[in-house]
Amino acid sequence: MTSKKLVIAFASLFAFSAALAQTPGQPTSTSTRALPVHGPMKLVKEVPGSVTSENWSGYAVTGKEFTFAKASWHVPEVDCSKTPGTYSAFWVGIDGYSDKTVEQTGTSSDCNGTTPVYYAWYEFYPNPPVTIDMTVSPGDVIGASISYENGQFTIGIHDHNTGAEFKTSGVVSSAQRTSAEWIAEAPSTSGGTILPLADFVTANYGYDNTTDPGTNYATDSSEDNKPISDFGSSVKKITMESTGGVKEAVPTALSSDGTSFTVDWKAE
Repeated sequence: MTSKKLVIAFASLFAFSAALAQTPGQPTSTSTRALPVHGPMKLVKEVPGSVTSENWSGYAVTGKEFTFAKASWHVPEVDCSKTPGTYSAFWVGIDGYSDKTVEQTGTSSDCNGTTPVYYAWYEFYPNPPVTIDMTVSPGDVIGASISYENGQFTIGIHDHNTGAEFKTSGVVSSAQRTSAEWIAEAPSTSGGTILPLADFVTANYGYDNTTDPGTNYATDSSEDNKPISDFGSSVKKITMESTGGVKEAVPTALSSDGTSFTVDWKAE
């Protein structure tokens, strides 16, 4: 990313930074803000079973008529002295791997300058993201899900450390429901510029890391509430890599039970 693009990206997110400039872990109100956007995957290249992306790292599974995806992760603690003014998001969702909508909920670990900011959000992209009024702190175990029934998506998110929960529903008329994802992301500005990735060190996903049962699972027309690995050749391991070939976030292999993995930060 050039210096000029970075200046533009930061300028467009100043309103967001001001809105969330608070003691790390405090809740934010549930309202639409100038938040970073969590859009579809930006593909760099694909080989069988593995892809590189400019903005996503983690795992996706592809199929037809997805109706459910569930995840768990620890809220990563960001090192803002190392990467000031940067952003990172961790979420579960349906769609976005190869289509133009994403129905998702997650948490963010951002750096407002050198101050860490942690918060929860949901997004029915291309609609804007919305913050969730719940306390989020580094190390918290988050359980989250997205489901589809009767033309409507429902997201739910639960902080196992505080007991806080949130649920809401919405309609995304153009959703294709062709993938489910468990992702660490470098979010974007509303104009589509990918923001620099905060140093989150490691993001831990799935039952083996969180002891949250039934995660990371999904349901589509052929698999009923099954772990990532059960989707076989439809499993996509995603490495975040710049168009210049710099690896920014790298997932491990799936655990032996097919549910869990980590994503390691490498570069902005």
